[in-house]
Amino acid sequence: MDWSIQQIARIAGTTSRTLRHYDDIGLLKPSRIAHNGYRHYDQEALVQLQRILLLRELGLGLPVIAEVLGNESDAGKALGGHLKWLRQEQDRLNRQIASVRRTIEAVKEGGELMAENMFDGFDHTQYKDEVEQRWGKDAYASSDAWWRGMDAAEKAAWKHRSQQLGSDWIAAAGAGIAADSAEAQDLARRQVEWLRGIPGTPAAAPGGDVKGYVIGLGEMYVADPRFSANYGGESGAGFVRDALRVYADANL
Repeated sequence: MDWSIQQIARIAGTTSRTLRHYDDIGLLKPSRIAHNGYRHYDQEALVQLQRILLLRELGLGLPVIAEVLGNESDAGKALGGHLKWLRQEQDRLNRQIASVRRTIEAVKEGGELMAENMFDGFDHTQYKDEVEQRWGKDAYASSDAWWRGMDAAEKAAWKHRSQQLGSDWIAAAGAGIAADSAEAQDLARRQVEWLRGIPGTPAAAPGGDVKGYVIGLGEMYVADPRFSANYGGESGAGFVRDALRVYADANL
């Protein structure tokens, strides 16, 4: 069974022009060309398209997506990683939805708002105890004040930068490059610059142990599933850890 290019464009929420472009650059080839010249796609092609669209959602460019697909031929394994991340996002969004619904009901009915229930899924302080234990209460207080002081646009921009950095790490790990390569070391530089921009961290504090902090974070990315998920799983986090250690030894 296969589907025409028009059917796939409609079902996938894209355009025939986009699919033709994917064909032109070798990203998604049709499974056959009909006598009328129309492209048709089979189930294997649909799986490839799903992977492409998922990677686009992560903010990856088409050249990087091509590298990722070329280096990860096991579609089931790759989609398993995506599914894990999507479920985490689903859980967080479901908690936000339930929280907002409770607020709407309370406002409409004139009921009492339960502050402890209003921000489930919004919590940026979930690691408060860990931060204070690792780096002290001043570290948490400084970073918390910095975050609360930003407006919505500034927070959105910071989140976008963070997500883009994570996506670039995932793509680099998927491409199979070495941890000490120029590309990986440029990502490590960006990671350290990102860390230096967060008040309260040893990376931002004058005289702080930046090298120890960066190396320690790398180890934590691998050891803690909550963090390794940001880098595509334990394998991707291991790549980040190794690249950060090489960078730290050479530059910090």
